[in-house]
Amino acid sequence: MSFIRTILGDISSEGIGITYSHEHIVIEEGFVTRQHPEFLLNDVAKITEELRSLKVLGCSTVVDTMPANAGRNILKSAEISRETGINMVVPTGIHLEKYYPDDHWRYHYSEDQLTRLFIEDIETGIDTHDYTREGVERGPYKSGLIKLATGDERITPHQEKIFRAVVNAHLQTGAPILTHSNYGKHALAQAEMFSKLGADLNHVVISHLDRNEDLAYHLDLMQTGVSVEYDSAFRWKTGEENRTFTCLEKLLPQFPDQIVVGMDAAKNTYWKSYGGKPGLDYLLTDFTAELYKRDLGQYFEYLFVYNPSRIFSFTQTYTLNKP
Repeated sequence: MSFIRTILGDISSEGIGITYSHEHIVIEEGFVTRQHPEFLLNDVAKITEELRSLKVLGCSTVVDTMPANAGRNILKSAEISRETGINMVVPTGIHLEKYYPDDHWRYHYSEDQLTRLFIEDIETGIDTHDYTREGVERGPYKSGLIKLATGDERITPHQEKIFRAVVNAHLQTGAPILTHSNYGKHALAQAEMFSKLGADLNHVVISHLDRNEDLAYHLDLMQTGVSVEYDSAFRWKTGEENRTFTCLEKLLPQFPDQIVVGMDAAKNTYWKSYGGKPGLDYLLTDFTAELYKRDLGQYFEYLFVYNPSRIFSFTQTYTLNKP
């Protein structure tokens, strides 16, 4: 049976339910929040309040995307999942360089060391202190996803090492892969790298593509076989074209099984429980209403259920007819 690995244990892929495919649920105090204080998301009561509002709207699963030593607090994540009843998939892997100090271990770890760390997060359990101190104390909570990131520059030799370690761990464990791409830049290069290294592209999703305005680029990327994640629908300003919905209108009819959506709401100013807006419920309220308004309602389950179930499974599960 194919499965999704959540923080509280494995569930069947068919049980994933409505899924937010790219979120930042917990970001603990540390290097990241010292550089970006608006990223601080560590109040369990406030996070629980926000996620309970999603549960009421039918959300079953959220995919957290803060990887190793970049703000994870696995104990808080587990508590929030228990309190809300929402499944949470938490990642291992490595984020953009700017989220780590210049002397971080990511720079001197070998490919083999990184591979072993990722595999142990997936198969044994995440370090309770998230590698912030000497010694490792692996608890019962495991990663169900591997993340990497590239920025504006061309993929660097250091990032190539991360790619190799991520694919090594993916091939050994079967864990899916999610990536960050700045405004969709270098997404094709990412897909080419994954293909070259032998990753299963059915279980690879590249994020933030709706910030790239070149629809031809989206088409080229889809044809590689990877999936894409869109999360900017709420970011477009009033009066300007909503590029997210333009992409969905153009691409969903051709590639209904390769697109998922999320919020990527990494700033506390986006959370209602922190006094911000639009709130994480946006996807199941305003966004969903706009889907139906634009005659895209038939794709709701592809975006929120079927595609996440396949992508985030450790083995493929769905073979679906297009609407």
